[in-house]
Amino acid sequence: MASVIAIDAGTTGIRALAVDETGAVADIAYRELTQFFPRPGWVEHDPAEIWDLVSETVVEVAKRLQDRGDPVVALGLTNQRETVVAWDRATGRPLHRAIVWQDRRTAQRCAELEAAGHLPLVRAHTGLVLDPYFSATKMAWLIEQGGVEISPDVVFGTVDAWVTWNLTGGAHGGVVTTDVTNASRTMLFDIVNRTWSEELCELFGVPSSVLPEVRPSCGRFGEVRGEVVKGAPSLLGVPVSGVAGDQHAALFGQACFSPGMAKATYGTGTFVLVNVGEMCPPPVEGLLTTIAWDLGEHGGGGSTASVQYALEGAVFATGAAIQWLRDGLGLIEEAPHLGPLAASVSDSAGVYFVPAFTGLGSPWWDPTARGTIVGLSSGATAANLARAVVEAMAFQVRDVTQAAGGLLGAGAGVGATAGAGAATRAVDVLRVDGGAANMDLLLQIQADQLSCVVARPTTTETTALGAATLAGLAEGMWSSVDELSEIWNVEFESHPQPDRTLPDVVYSGWRRAVERSLHWAERD
Repeated sequence: MASVIAIDAGTTGIRALAVDETGAVADIAYRELTQFFPRPGWVEHDPAEIWDLVSETVVEVAKRLQDRGDPVVALGLTNQRETVVAWDRATGRPLHRAIVWQDRRTAQRCAELEAAGHLPLVRAHTGLVLDPYFSATKMAWLIEQGGVEISPDVVFGTVDAWVTWNLTGGAHGGVVTTDVTNASRTMLFDIVNRTWSEELCELFGVPSSVLPEVRPSCGRFGEVRGEVVKGAPSLLGVPVSGVAGDQHAALFGQACFSPGMAKATYGTGTFVLVNVGEMCPPPVEGLLTTIAWDLGEHGGGGSTASVQYALEGAVFATGAAIQWLRDGLGLIEEAPHLGPLAASVSDSAGVYFVPAFTGLGSPWWDPTARGTIVGLSSGATAANLARAVVEAMAFQVRDVTQAAGGLLGAGAGVGATAGAGAATRAVDVLRVDGGAANMDLLLQIQADQLSCVVARPTTTETTALGAATLAGLAEGMWSSVDELSEIWNVEFESHPQPDRTLPDVVYSGWRRAVERSLHWAERD
């Protein structure tokens, strides 16, 4: 059976997955990625290690497919987004460790730009906020303090650009490209005109000459050459035909092709995206506006326009909170133990946990917020704290969907939202994926908090599925997004309890807990 190999270059590890014509994962290889923390609030990766692990996992999967006689139609790529890599295209040498999206070293610079009145310009052109989460101030730091000197051979890109360049030949003719979804996360890209903004490049001190060419998410970027081919000759000439940032790929993989459809990915953080259609909406307080995808010439064969936009809420700590319970406190031995421990009690006994380890994202956008546990009493147990961690995941998704509801309105089949304690249904169905989506308890709490159905698909590797289907659509493995909708199937659903009283009461307590975490730390 023909397959697409999807590369998922994530924050904590690298996966290569073979996705067949039915949308099922037929093979997988995984390697963990080293995390570097040179100072408090700084997070870095080794670009050379990223590429080595991509190469290893792709070769491993390709060899097994070759042994089975299964042809590879294309490669698709999805990646951690705002992380910045700087390299020399002549030598192939990285010029600094990659600065990861979680890194907060430029918080003070963002505050200075906001104080100088530049936030309206950034919001209008990029749909983003002035936060160190995004790429522009990371690039500026590399130039101003990181020792990266601008020259004709220097490239600044997100992880997708680095991997695509290496896949297509590297220093021996590799293409220097990115796609619109990754470009839209840099704070340098005009999401309405879909071009690099010279005005923003000048503001941040990043020359547009060092940035990659921007292409649609679906379409041929190049063909596999170079080091990968030495390990798996069958990959020679296979097209690299789909690229999208991880959350955009998950939205596509969840078949959220119509306005009002939404997904939540519970990964290292939680990312909620809502499809808002082909027109770029005005900025929404507390949320980001982003390009969901651009199908280019492959967008006319289904029910969706080529370019779609999305509203996004970014929650910084989900899997990171579970890891803290495991490694920091020793309350659980393995991440899957969280669900049973949390389910062993009926509630959190009034305990609230705000996982603001590196600040809060949507809808607060406060880099000075810090993690908070409130409501402790002498009767609180490890199980109560575990349940508070699970509840925090659901509360933060409700924060995001409430912020989105006002824009969506009744026209998208959703109800308007109101304040902290109000019953809300910002989406009719929330499609979920990521590691924590396997926790049935979380999905039930989420359904109760949103007063909507929460659906987990049969294939939970939706980020990789999105990259694979973008590439397969470009190469004719699937004919349209309508056909892709047919391969999406539900494995589990949670339905909300009819009585809203208790969910709204506990959510009101969550909002009080958040207030106590805000503006805690000094800006660097």
